[in-house]
Amino acid sequence: MSASAASAAAALLDRIQESNGEGRAIPDAATRETIGHAPVHSVTELDDAIARAKAAQPAWEALGHEKRSELLLAAADAIDANAEALAHLLSREQGKPLNGPNARFELGACSAWLRTSATTALEPQVLVDDETTHAELVYKAVGVVGAIGPWNWPLMISIWQIGPSLRMGNTVVVKPSEYTPLSVLALLAVMNDVLPADVLIGISGDREVGARLASHPDIDKIMFTGSTATGRRIIESSAGNLARLTLELGGNDAGIVLPGTDASAIAEDLFWGAFINTGQTCAAMKRLYVHDSVYDDVVDALAEIAGSVPMGNGLDEDNVLGPLQNKAQFDIVSRLVEDAKASGARVVTGGEAAPELGELFYRPTIVADIANDAALVQEEQFGPALPIIRYRDVDEAFAWANGLDVGLGASVWSNDLDAAREAATRMQSGTVWLNSHGGLHPMVPFGGVKSSGYGLEFGVEGLKSVAVPQVVSGPGRKGTTLEGTA
Repeated sequence: MSASAASAAAALLDRIQESNGEGRAIPDAATRETIGHAPVHSVTELDDAIARAKAAQPAWEALGHEKRSELLLAAADAIDANAEALAHLLSREQGKPLNGPNARFELGACSAWLRTSATTALEPQVLVDDETTHAELVYKAVGVVGAIGPWNWPLMISIWQIGPSLRMGNTVVVKPSEYTPLSVLALLAVMNDVLPADVLIGISGDREVGARLASHPDIDKIMFTGSTATGRRIIESSAGNLARLTLELGGNDAGIVLPGTDASAIAEDLFWGAFINTGQTCAAMKRLYVHDSVYDDVVDALAEIAGSVPMGNGLDEDNVLGPLQNKAQFDIVSRLVEDAKASGARVVTGGEAAPELGELFYRPTIVADIANDAALVQEEQFGPALPIIRYRDVDEAFAWANGLDVGLGASVWSNDLDAAREAATRMQSGTVWLNSHGGLHPMVPFGGVKSSGYGLEFGVEGLKSVAVPQVVSGPGRKGTTLEGTA
């Protein structure tokens, strides 16, 4: 990371943080040194922000799709122009390295998704067009969207929420995670350099502020990415105002390697399907079921990669794995791996902290010969530890994979793509990937089933999810006179 990028990141930080040491101290995930001080907004300040967003919404919607798209493309240009500074701040606050599928990758995804939101067409749908009736389905703005984001991909997921919402004529109030507010507020500041006042507002507060956002009578739509437990509370909070919801919740995604699959051909993709962002990804592979015929080969191949991937401070250009973002998540990973050891599972590589790197670093861990009912399999670890479960009967593997009350993503791995496609239909998840895991495309809808949430994001379906449908129905080609009248 160049000195100029670090200087630009410091300038961005000065724009959004509280001065004189006030506000909440935000630590560097790798070094635990204080990066800056995030504002701690009150419920009263949230109420004011929502009022401003509500007042700005009609004029924003009235601009029309073409002008809003033009402004969103300008916002994407602004993100690109500040990408290195934002990546620097993100790497420090979240912990993810600059390189690999991490900080720079995330900033590239921000502008790419925003451009797609700006340019994707959503045409009126003609429902009936005959001599008596012409009916169309159109989509209009919801109003004010409350966007509540996570700490693992704080910028990219914020854009997933912001981009479609603004494109459809809504205004947006964003509440970032308490763990990663600085990078999100900096992203909003960059976008607001080109957007009209009050169409995009950031509020950095505690859980009381988040609860108020979900229950506020002037919030028309809530978009939330995070834990299932918090998602349930948002559903309860939103009951009073009947806000529409899009919820992307916990995953614990399963992967199944079918009999006879070439381990060497899939090992690299298997590894990154599980360990992207040091395992801190909702749609990462959290448990892997491998047929006995290739089990040892898959375990050995993954262990070799895990033992060689560079981990350390994200600002070091050589590293591609970083720390756990926070102590609570570090403790979850440690507890689950220790439980696996106690149950007799075999730690092939890793299985311990890496204190020489920093307080929250945990070595990439491969756990083999583990039972399906072990806590490391049944609970979402959300970190750099992958349990690999041996199976002998394919039906048993699918029963195990589908046995949890989650269904965000899943994957099937095979030399035979036709067999993989057939097997994919047996998986209970919103998305099934073939010979890969976790890859997303801005035009391909994404969402979960079961306790992994509901609602779709991305592409045309994502635009519809932040809009309200309206049917416009009238006379057909015969004319405009009602039958039986002059």
